[in-house]
Amino acid sequence: MPRSKSKMQAAAFSGTPDDIELAFYEALRSGSIDKLMDCWADEDESACIHPGGARLMGANTIRASFESMFTNGGIQATPAHISRVDSLASAVHHVLEQVEVMTTDGLVQAYVIATNVYHKTAQGWRLVVHHASPGMLDEAQILAQGPKVLH
Repeated sequence: MPRSKSKMQAAAFSGTPDDIELAFYEALRSGSIDKLMDCWADEDESACIHPGGARLMGANTIRASFESMFTNGGIQATPAHISRVDSLASAVHHVLEQVEVMTTDGLVQAYVIATNVYHKTAQGWRLVVHHASPGMLDEAQILAQGPKVLH
């Protein structure tokens, strides 16, 4: 059963899309379903697509999917390269995530390409779409190149 957001929690997330994104990835790593869901808009049209997965619609369905994923602990995903398109009431962040995955051969670094969409709601900025796809080896090369400086 989803818990309701208190006024204090809503106020804590009224900053920027970057604040919500930081809180989202911290909640992923810690495996905190409540903190993760505090980042999401409580909308029937909110959507989440995990790599290779179906489209999940609505806060309850999204919550259930992450609860299932958190049964073995948090997800070690770190945003490594973010491109932003921000406006007054919405923001789209294209994110290259570095994800640590434990396999039978040990710890492996994988890459995921995600698009996070934020809307400014009455409760402040909230995540309304997280669409993640498996990354390719080319994405690792983007990280290895480092930032480009124009001077």
